[in-house]
Amino acid sequence: MKAKKMMNRRSLGRTALSLAASAMLSLPLSALAADEAPDALIKRLSSDVLTTVKSDKAIQAGDLSKVIALVDKTVMPNVNFRRMTAAAVGPGWRQATPEQQKRLQDEFKILLVRTYAGALAQVNDQTIQVKPLRAAAEDKDVLVRTEIVGRGDPIQLDYRLEKTPGDGAGWKIYNLNVLGVWLVETYRGQFAQEINAKGIDGLIETLVARNKTNAASAKG
Repeated sequence: MKAKKMMNRRSLGRTALSLAASAMLSLPLSALAADEAPDALIKRLSSDVLTTVKSDKAIQAGDLSKVIALVDKTVMPNVNFRRMTAAAVGPGWRQATPEQQKRLQDEFKILLVRTYAGALAQVNDQTIQVKPLRAAAEDKDVLVRTEIVGRGDPIQLDYRLEKTPGDGAGWKIYNLNVLGVWLVETYRGQFAQEINAKGIDGLIETLVARNKTNAASAKG
């Protein structure tokens, strides 16, 4: 009985990761309009996400080239990926050179994309419910809470978004929380160990090696 509960928990975690990945990968270019409320954005994109993933057999099959193309076209303009990478790297980011920062972003992107490619194939018949937003009109940083429903207990999936000014103004996602675990904080702990042991270049080398291993596994 205990083993069964543990397996159900793992299954829920995989489903949550799948939907989190799908949400990140399927943002339409127009989704982050400056006059659109963040909770309305998440509600709309969630509906679009599920429709897109369920109808795209290549994404479900983990076609990495298609996932990468989708990320470059739709996600990167609408996610503060520099902030996400910097937060994951932690204090070491400020000591990194511009070239090192670029390499960290590039390798971190590949790591996430490959994770998403595998997770996207797991989306089935779930739906996402957006909870009421607890934020004032003038807030520039908000938390949008959602739940995935459809199988078993509801699964927590939350988004951190920031309001950006100037050209391309609008809400941008910079962190995700799946089952109580924040994506950036999870990687920060892993990256801190590498930086303490091997420095920034050591972290880059570790990410490169991990991405090569993942690529080889995907081909195999």
